[in-house]
Amino acid sequence: MKPLEEKISRFREADLYVVTSEAFSAGRPSLEVLDAVLAAGVRLVQLREKDKSKAELEELAHVFRQKTREAGCLLIVNDHVDIALAVEADGVHLGQGDLPVAEAKATAPDLLVGVSCHNAEQAVQAQAGGADYVNIGPIFPTATKPGHDRFLGAFAILQIAPKLTISYTCMGGITEENIDEVLAVGARIVAVVSAVTAAPDIEAAARALRERIIRTRGG
Repeated sequence: MKPLEEKISRFREADLYVVTSEAFSAGRPSLEVLDAVLAAGVRLVQLREKDKSKAELEELAHVFRQKTREAGCLLIVNDHVDIALAVEADGVHLGQGDLPVAEAKATAPDLLVGVSCHNAEQAVQAQAGGADYVNIGPIFPTATKPGHDRFLGAFAILQIAPKLTISYTCMGGITEENIDEVLAVGARIVAVVSAVTAAPDIEAAARALRERIIRTRGG
């Protein structure tokens, strides 16, 4: 199996997708969060730290790569293709204002490339451009997306997912209280930030969400 095909296969087997952010980690460093989610069996993590310099981010990414590799966890780096390549991450996640998918793929053909999408048109466009997965969101109101004044609701998954042949995740305000809403409409890989990173017991929170997803998938 080619390197990218193996990563895509592992991505599809994931359940909970934890996205780090020290700003939403109740004062704890992201390495502490990472250790806890890995202990909970999470096998898909995105390093997303908007408040760090690029040098700080790359330094942190090297440690994330070592820890995730030892745990058999996929590592996705937010925004920065060059850092993802430098630390031998498994992928990069791009926003609508970031590097175009085709350019990212040309630069790093063996990286998983994911794209944040806020409607069906963006999702289809990302897929046509060569994205390996899209993230649908924000589903519910969330403090991690302060610039958004429109939230899609779980029903959007039913509208967007049938148009896709690639994997998708969903994100935005998803918690243990409302995760069943997205699982009921077909979500199988659920991305979260503060539902895990800000939890009093990070490992327990991640385990609880994973169990809900796995039970729905029949695993």
